[in-house]
Amino acid sequence: MLKKQAYITDNSVEMSVYLSMQLEKPLLIEGPAGVGKTEIAKVLASALETDLIRLQCYEGLDAAHALYEWNYQHQLIYLKMYDDNSLSKEKLEEHIFSDKFLLKRPILEAISRDKPPVLLIDEIDRADEEFESFLLEVLSDWQVSIPEVGTIAAKSKPHVVLTGNRTRELSEALRRRCLYLWIEYPEFEKELAILKEKIPGLDQKLAEQICAFMEELRRIKLEKTPGIAETLDWARALAAMHLTHLDRQVVEDTLGVVLKEWHDIRHTQDSLSELLEKTGVISRLG
Repeated sequence: MLKKQAYITDNSVEMSVYLSMQLEKPLLIEGPAGVGKTEIAKVLASALETDLIRLQCYEGLDAAHALYEWNYQHQLIYLKMYDDNSLSKEKLEEHIFSDKFLLKRPILEAISRDKPPVLLIDEIDRADEEFESFLLEVLSDWQVSIPEVGTIAAKSKPHVVLTGNRTRELSEALRRRCLYLWIEYPEFEKELAILKEKIPGLDQKLAEQICAFMEELRRIKLEKTPGIAETLDWARALAAMHLTHLDRQVVEDTLGVVLKEWHDIRHTQDSLSELLEKTGVISRLG
């Protein structure tokens, strides 16, 4: 399924996605930043020809921001329109707490769709434990309660993908609820295949040199190890300059495309000779 969408993957990823759909269980994907975790949800939505609904997690995220909010401004305007008591209190409440004034946030939006969407809960480890507990209830019952409206049950279960970078440990309860997949940085051959797929026409020698250098770069201690997205950005930048091979000057001049922390750039510059002399890199860089 994923391969048909031009997502370069392996059997373990394909099997995890397939079983998640067959068992109707959320798929928890963990791994370093930039290895393509979020992309799996995007590709799955494309493959299923359905919508992708994304909930970006952050510290302090609460149920209200994930579920719903009332459009208070519109409610106030509506109340002012009928401040002449032309409607009874009961009728007025019925109108202002109707679907017309309900702002659906990602989780409520996902369970309200007739066709199951893909619900991406991105970077769940950034949210607080309280939100994680709330999420467990939703994943168990697939219904939410709105005091002014009542209980809303899912029309259809969404396909749920959760991602995490292990900034904190997730609860055992959440892990048991999900299928699990770990994605690591790609090996040389896989990253080369990704470059060929995403950047048609990229010089073969240049593509091999980029992947060889990235492979070695990820082995040194960095504050922010570059992922596949940085590899693609670097390849596009080098291709835009019509380069067909790497040299020391080119690498030094374009490190800012790959690395986003000044101390990582400084460390890499100091280690550049060693990086270029590593076994395997020399043979590929020629």
